[in-house]
Amino acid sequence: LHLIQIYIMQLSSRLFIGILCASTASDVALPDFLKGAPHRKHPGVTHLKTLCLPEGLQRGALSLIHKSEVKDLTERAGRLTNFLWSRKRAAEASQLRERAIALEKKWMWNEKEQQRDTDKHSFEAQIRKKVLTEMRRTTYHWTPLRYDEELGVVYMAARLAGGYAAVLRALNEIKKRDLAFTPYSLLDFGSGLGTALWASHTLWGVSLKEYVCVDSCGAMNTLAEQLLTGGIEAGEPLIKHVYFRQFFPVSPKVQADLVVAAFSLSEMATQHDRQETVLTLWRKTSSYLVLVENGTKEGHQILMEARDVLLKSEEKVTPDSRRSRTFAPCTHEMPCPKLLSQKVVPCNFIQSYYPLPLRGNPEREQEKFSYLIMSRVKQKSVGQVDWARLTGPVHRRSRHVQCQVCCSNGELRQFAVTKRRHGRHMYRCARSCDWGDQLPVIQAEENNPTDETHDSYAGTDTMV
Repeated sequence: LHLIQIYIMQLSSRLFIGILCASTASDVALPDFLKGAPHRKHPGVTHLKTLCLPEGLQRGALSLIHKSEVKDLTERAGRLTNFLWSRKRAAEASQLRERAIALEKKWMWNEKEQQRDTDKHSFEAQIRKKVLTEMRRTTYHWTPLRYDEELGVVYMAARLAGGYAAVLRALNEIKKRDLAFTPYSLLDFGSGLGTALWASHTLWGVSLKEYVCVDSCGAMNTLAEQLLTGGIEAGEPLIKHVYFRQFFPVSPKVQADLVVAAFSLSEMATQHDRQETVLTLWRKTSSYLVLVENGTKEGHQILMEARDVLLKSEEKVTPDSRRSRTFAPCTHEMPCPKLLSQKVVPCNFIQSYYPLPLRGNPEREQEKFSYLIMSRVKQKSVGQVDWARLTGPVHRRSRHVQCQVCCSNGELRQFAVTKRRHGRHMYRCARSCDWGDQLPVIQAEENNPTDETHDSYAGTDTMV
């Protein structure tokens, strides 16, 4: 009897192990996808917690602001922030010409319909005057920003922390996904106060040995140098081997491992200037080119314009034979689906940060930005999985997670991830994701009428 009981216990144990293996057979690919990481840190998670400025940078900024004694600093910083956020691109000459011709034809036709008997020359002069008045009234008047030391301090109070947060979040995408990338050199175009310099040093301070900051504004370069010393005159720089220039390095063959242009393309007057600058930056790029702009329609469109230029130019612009590849945030190289929709919505992301502790500043703020990372490095696929980018807030419900993603086939879709349909591992990964992260996507094999998700999601693509 005792031997029989032992035999039954061994049989039950084997049966339980067999059932457990069978129940997890559908999740065979998941351990490979997780790479041994916990669900909350799966390979697609690139968002960051609330960021604060490096101690030396914040100390230097506060020192310079207090020394400057700029009057009405809080109000001026708020006005500058609003101005930069609402800033649009300058209208192109071809666009102005087309609008003028269309208005002229429209009003000439209306006048002829009313059959007014007027002199031909005076009639045409009246129409042209009317067109000119309308064009002046409705055209955005773009003017370049001229920074002096005082306006630079206002910009520091308004944008230093937010700009640093946006650039660090964009660069963290490279740090998280390309573990082998250890840059030696950085080229920061339109460096301003040096936010890209500080963000790069935060992530790769050990490997970076050369920082070249290019900005045509001498006042901004001076402030950036003072920030490097913590606001101490004739002090030792907190980051070594930093070089400030007002023009690009002369040699076209000299490249940097990491090239960054943050909030710079939007300050250029014409589309031709932006395209030429992007191509020049790409010539200087050895591994990654990172572009960051405000998270507005204008900022997003400027970045998509740059993306199209690089993808279509191929390598006729540089001796480097490696082609350009879209690294982030796009998971494809097709036209942006957000620009194709009837209601254009910018593809943007958010990053929480602690602003400078100045009067009138809240305890926390959120920076809304758009970014583009182009790469010369061919990326390895993870388990033959297609990646989708979360392009909006993730809504975590009691039994499912609602997500809006941009898929690798160039389409925007809504998804709902449930534990029953997709398994415990993927469900927990989805709950750990946030706006801007990535998730793998496949086509649902069948519709389960007993699924826990809402009926509105039945029959749609789902995540696995």
